[in-house]
Amino acid sequence: MELSKHCANHLLKIKAVKLSPSKPFTWASGLKSPIYCDNRKTLSYPEVRTFIKEGLVHLIRTNFPTVEVIAGVATGAIAQGVLVAQELNLPFVYVRSEEKKHGLTNMVEGVVKANQKVVVIEDLVSTGQSSLKAVNALKEMGCNVLGMTAIFTYNFTIAKERFDEAKVNLHTLTDYHSLIEEAITQGYIQKQEQDTLNKWSQNPQLWAQQFE
Repeated sequence: MELSKHCANHLLKIKAVKLSPSKPFTWASGLKSPIYCDNRKTLSYPEVRTFIKEGLVHLIRTNFPTVEVIAGVATGAIAQGVLVAQELNLPFVYVRSEEKKHGLTNMVEGVVKANQKVVVIEDLVSTGQSSLKAVNALKEMGCNVLGMTAIFTYNFTIAKERFDEAKVNLHTLTDYHSLIEEAITQGYIQKQEQDTLNKWSQNPQLWAQQFE
């Protein structure tokens, strides 16, 4: 819990979290959201960047001690993935969102062999669809994917169901509930915004209908 709280605090401190209940953000998936978490900002702050690197390393050493290769999901998790791989003195590869359209048409860039034990790193998990697409790309190459670590998860039920169905263990530094609790503690959000964020979290699709 302390790790989750501290990570949420860091994200809020550098304003990696944006709120806009009246003019919601539209994610790549098309989902409308009153909140946007931009973890790429963490790379611009050495203290936060180091905290996240060390946190991910801790999660991996604790939950996946036999890991042989670190894989980052493009593009958000490439930089942190490299930092983690360097800290663990392990090979690094990254997984594209889709196959390259020219050259070798690779989906996975770097050197990884069949049966190697891989841990995938994400910057955040929303519905889980794109994250598990990266896992599947590695599995299709014969890799033994031990699981995934990420900076943040929105705690969506659909994501939990997808990870459970895929039998992929997910461990994150912080999550939506911790972030909201810390934002309330810091006065980062007001009561009205809290209610909006809770309603959206419970049913994002229903909440988004008011903007159609």
